[in-house]
Amino acid sequence: MMKRLLICTFVMLQTISAQADELIMVRSQQKFPEAMLTLQTSVKEHGYTVTRVQRIDVGLTGMGYHTDKYRVVFVAKPDEMHYLIKKYPLLIPYMPPKVSIFAENGESVLVTANPALFAKMINDEHDKAIFHRWQNDIQEVFDDVRKAD
Repeated sequence: MMKRLLICTFVMLQTISAQADELIMVRSQQKFPEAMLTLQTSVKEHGYTVTRVQRIDVGLTGMGYHTDKYRVVFVAKPDEMHYLIKKYPLLIPYMPPKVSIFAENGESVLVTANPALFAKMINDEHDKAIFHRWQNDIQEVFDDVRKAD
């Protein structure tokens, strides 16, 4: 579990150091395929678009890690994301927001960087509110996955 969490944190946060309040994480009793479907459905129901799903398990297995299924799901509200990166180019490496989902012992684990982290990178209060709304939305999405057990 710890190796997977460290790898997940590295993939998602890239250069941001991880502390407990910087991550949002949930464990679901659902098996991976069901949790992935619940995640994608809830993302769409909250008005976001799944922009890409990237397989990570193949690369990890090639490096010698034992892993079941592992994906990174890129989610965004494209208009908001484009607005933010145009106004704040320093956000480009962190967009679109990513959710890592992986199978572990018949369950599924989801983890993401807390969108409120990105609000700390800008000064405009109106724009900071976007990230705080994203934080609330992702917590609701994760709750949907957790409750779907």
